[in-house]
Amino acid sequence: MSTAPVPLRIVVADDQATVREGLVLLLGGLPDIEVVAAAADGQQALELVAEHRPDAILLDLHMPVLDGIGATRRLTAEHPDVAVVVLTTYLDDSSVLDALRAGARSYLTKDADRTDIARALHAAAGGLSVLDPRVQATLLAATGPAAAAPQLPPPPSPDGLTQREVEILALIAQGLTNPEIAERLFLSNHTVKTHINRIFAKTGSRDRPAAIGYAHRHGIV
Repeated sequence: MSTAPVPLRIVVADDQATVREGLVLLLGGLPDIEVVAAAADGQQALELVAEHRPDAILLDLHMPVLDGIGATRRLTAEHPDVAVVVLTTYLDDSSVLDALRAGARSYLTKDADRTDIARALHAAAGGLSVLDPRVQATLLAATGPAAAAPQLPPPPSPDGLTQREVEILALIAQGLTNPEIAERLFLSNHTVKTHINRIFAKTGSRDRPAAIGYAHRHGIV
């Protein structure tokens, strides 16, 4: 007897009540998504993520108390396992670049349909990136074709390493200690340890030398 797949657990964050409630109804009606909480501002989003430990968060950029950029930056640092998907009306280059640099894995506009949003949430939770075509155009316009590509997260390794995990693995291979990695990436020591434990598990590495060997074999350094 086959079992139904476990639904993706998400938090929705938007300061407009009608939009927030609409997203909860829209996404909550999908069989593969469970909306576990909804937040009206960035600070509340952080609190709800800490309480419910979702797989992903759908986040607006312009919110009171703590805006989406600040919330994304803190979520990436404090809850690295939670994928951030931005859903906003803003397409200016500053908003796009700031969100991606803060750690957002996907960036959509609010005219995206339910299928696009669900696809982006699932992809982000799996370590992939989905960008609205107009967001890609904004990146090209802001940075030029040659420079825009590096702004996009690279595809994951065969073992499902996220962009941040690849970055930390590269620093391990360069000989940096945990405190040095934490300082370089502006993370806490606890967060770095969490990332490294996940790296070891995904790559089948028992220790740092094994992880360094993996990094060299896969061209990460």
